[in-house]
Amino acid sequence: MKSVLDQTEVNQWKERLPLISQMMERKEVLWLNPLVESATTGIVKSGITAVDVQDASDRLKRFAPYIERVFPETTVSHGIIESPLTTIPAMKKGLADEYGMEIPGRLLLKQDNALPISGSIKARGGIYEVLKHAETLAIEHGLITPQDDYAKFAEPEFSHLFAKHKIAVGSTGNLGLSIGIMSAKLGFDVTVHMSADAKQWKKEMLREKGVTVIEYADDYSKAVEEGRRQADADPSCHFVDDENSLDLFLGYAVAGERVAAQLTQQGITVNADHPLFVYLPCGVGGGPGGVAFGLKLAFGNHVQCFFAEPTHSPCMMLGMMTGLQDSVSVQDFGLDNKTAADGLAVGTASGFVGKTMEPLLTGCYTIADDTMFKLLKQIADVENIRLEPSALAGMTGPVHAIRGHVEGADSATANHLVWATGGGMVPEVEMAAYYATAEN
Repeated sequence: MKSVLDQTEVNQWKERLPLISQMMERKEVLWLNPLVESATTGIVKSGITAVDVQDASDRLKRFAPYIERVFPETTVSHGIIESPLTTIPAMKKGLADEYGMEIPGRLLLKQDNALPISGSIKARGGIYEVLKHAETLAIEHGLITPQDDYAKFAEPEFSHLFAKHKIAVGSTGNLGLSIGIMSAKLGFDVTVHMSADAKQWKKEMLREKGVTVIEYADDYSKAVEEGRRQADADPSCHFVDDENSLDLFLGYAVAGERVAAQLTQQGITVNADHPLFVYLPCGVGGGPGGVAFGLKLAFGNHVQCFFAEPTHSPCMMLGMMTGLQDSVSVQDFGLDNKTAADGLAVGTASGFVGKTMEPLLTGCYTIADDTMFKLLKQIADVENIRLEPSALAGMTGPVHAIRGHVEGADSATANHLVWATGGGMVPEVEMAAYYATAEN
């Protein structure tokens, strides 16, 4: 939804919220949410329950035999799409040196850049929504029951059914990859509507897999709007709505229980004395919103979540701090929504996620492209981990939380978890170009 703030309204907002002036100057800023409440209250207000998330988790388990069968790279995890949780002490030291400050506690990286199938956080919600839609159709047509072995989804009668059905999505890139790859594998007729900032290699990879890619000269909102409009005109088409989909959100939320299990396996405690701080790169909001919700279910008040956005595209921060949610855009405040962090190049946030996160999110902060590139080079050098620019947005989170005097952030027993949203599918030549940009 495009907003229509006039200059008088913009000036009024600047007066009410002085931080907006700094955002308009594209400065790196931290905003702490004054409406945050207890996890229990926030979860109840959302209307989304632990049962909803458990249902999503159970569905992914049912599909694991199919995933293992058609994506051999998931054999090791038996068809469960999950990523490593890695301690990054050298990066912690690098951050402390760079910012001239102490970063007590532990620094961890959730490596969604290494998620199988589509190499980004979108392999969670995106793949989940496609699988749920496939399951619904297969049950309706009598091809399967929830008690069956879902490896059957690889058989020809399933792809024959799905070929008569369409799936569409609007994307800046990574969601398009996950929806496109999974839908094409199942046999759906799939179209990805891609915005101007989507990388060329992502479009080419999708086309190689039999996906129809429609390109737009405009930004993310236009791609979504067009995708939705075309899907609405076709009853056989399921539109994956990145701005409003509960299914996407629930697919991401499953990450909460999985992170809890990984922390337990690594002997890392989360409680009042060992708080967890999680820093999530944010575009339209579905991925980080779902993950944050799942983490709140898993850890309650012992986890504090932050969204990280580019200085040119802080749509969620503007939506939440003004309370206008999706009826305001970054363009209203003179920002151009142009960033090398393509997955975060979103001008208007999801109102659904903004409202859901209102009582649950500790805060948001912004990060400049130059900072992301500097960190991209640094983590490659000191930890040998290759990430795309978007995935570095979370890395300055501990700096903001400690400098912003967020309770417990400077504790020696704190755990700081940076969510690395993507990078696994980036071609070598592209990754080399990212690294070279950071060097210059």
